[in-house]
Amino acid sequence: MSKNVVTITGVKKLYKMGSEIVAALNGVDLKIDSGEFVALMGPSGSGKSTLMNILGCLDRPTEGSYKLLGREVSKLSDDELAGIRNTTIGFVFQNFNLLPKLTSLENVALPAVYAGLSNAERMSLAADALKKVSLADRAEHLPSELSGGQRQRVAIARAIAMKPSIIMADEPTGNLDTKSTVEIMQIFRDLHAGGSTIILVTHEPDIARAADRQILVRDGKITKDILTARSDEIIDVV
Repeated sequence: MSKNVVTITGVKKLYKMGSEIVAALNGVDLKIDSGEFVALMGPSGSGKSTLMNILGCLDRPTEGSYKLLGREVSKLSDDELAGIRNTTIGFVFQNFNLLPKLTSLENVALPAVYAGLSNAERMSLAADALKKVSLADRAEHLPSELSGGQRQRVAIARAIAMKPSIIMADEPTGNLDTKSTVEIMQIFRDLHAGGSTIILVTHEPDIARAADRQILVRDGKITKDILTARSDEIIDVV
């Protein structure tokens, strides 16, 4: 029986712009179960980035409830939210967000540093994560010595190093060529097959087809939430 990882009820995110109150999210209800692969879609200004920030504990809702693994997190302190981000959620960003003066291994080990693990534990977790993305042979390379696809694989390794409950990927193929995009999406499929819960933000329908569920956000509300037949062919490689 599946377990709810995410339960959002009546979530609103309001901003004051001059004399007006603007609702970036306006009454969102959402449940995501353990092991799901969800694509979160929507045009610019739809509210999908705001929803992603709340799901990732990077922001708090103005109103409503957000339970992560059964725990109400909408009212937690900044330090408590930071702890959740470090251990429970693994982030993958479009721009990789790697530290340029650290090697691949050191970049991947960063979450374990913040968790207070020993150097031996950090290096072991990081080395294991790099193996999972087929990049063990680039462990001592700096980001400047890697291709875009390799940098994103390092970023994915960093995201999975602490074995998080959720992997959140924000336009993870946005800066990649076609070949690298196919490789990165295959990694996400493999992680999902291994039991990972994945929430992927994308504006590209071809990328969204990798997911088993597609959620469309428009005007601050979820307007479509459908189960889909996942495609193993993300895009045609020229």
